[in-house]
Amino acid sequence: MSNEIIVVDPLERLDLLKSLASEVRVRILDLLHHKGPKNVNQVAEELGLPQSTISANIQVLVDVGLIETKSQKARKGSQKVCYSTFSELVVVFKDRAPAQDLSVIEVAMPLGLYTRCEVSAPCGLCSRDGVIGLLDVPNTFLDPDRMRAGLLWFTRGFVEYQFPNNATLANAKVGGLELAMELSSEVPGTSKDWPSDITVAINGHEIDTWTAPADYGDKRGKHTPGWWKLAGSQYGDLVHWRVTNNGTYRGDDKVSKCSLADLDLERHRSIRIRIGVKEDARHPGGINIFGSGFGNYSNDIVLRLRKA
Repeated sequence: MSNEIIVVDPLERLDLLKSLASEVRVRILDLLHHKGPKNVNQVAEELGLPQSTISANIQVLVDVGLIETKSQKARKGSQKVCYSTFSELVVVFKDRAPAQDLSVIEVAMPLGLYTRCEVSAPCGLCSRDGVIGLLDVPNTFLDPDRMRAGLLWFTRGFVEYQFPNNATLANAKVGGLELAMELSSEVPGTSKDWPSDITVAINGHEIDTWTAPADYGDKRGKHTPGWWKLAGSQYGDLVHWRVTNNGTYRGDDKVSKCSLADLDLERHRSIRIRIGVKEDARHPGGINIFGSGFGNYSNDIVLRLRKA
């Protein structure tokens, strides 16, 4: 009897699973597993079935690898002896990565990897494990431990990220730029009615000012860790921008005339993304940016370049 364990993904080995959809074949496997190798005549005798029936079903099991046969000397010539190839059969569904879209170049930027910042209190940073540095101290935003941040917030100012322009490395012309992140306004505690004007700029060009409607605290964010009190910001809105040859869109709405030509991507080795609340904002309600381990999406800041 074999001590091998066969692990089967149903989507990859439908042939093997179909081979088990027969009482005769299952009984053959059970016999070989418990009583050891046998030739076709012995199997037929044990199961009380015609030799022709046993031979046909054994061949099906051989074809899918559940049985092996070996020739051995017999009184007259040779005989085929059947062996079970396994002791356990485990059916599992494997994790599958989504098919890679070769027309898209994507970079996910961890929240704490900003290259510039100017923020005012109230402000702070958190990782999945706890608060980083000191709350309401802007200099904490320079703490090296900021690299672990999954949530950051401030009242005025900005954080700026420098994304690699991987389209230049691929010698690809960019036909569209997409940006996505989870955002909310920021108020001490939370508020369902606390608008804030959040401005996003790319390579020095403002593409949009989006008014976040609230600092959400009605329920815990799907990914927000349990140690973070419910009285604090829990999740945001996942906001998508697209910069095209015809201008900038938030979702399906055109929000500015800033186009790919304005960003001049072909001349830059990097793409600078600035996110913040301006001093003269009409609704200066602060900002929360949610990253990995926080909010409803647990996403880093994602930049996609679509090849033309």
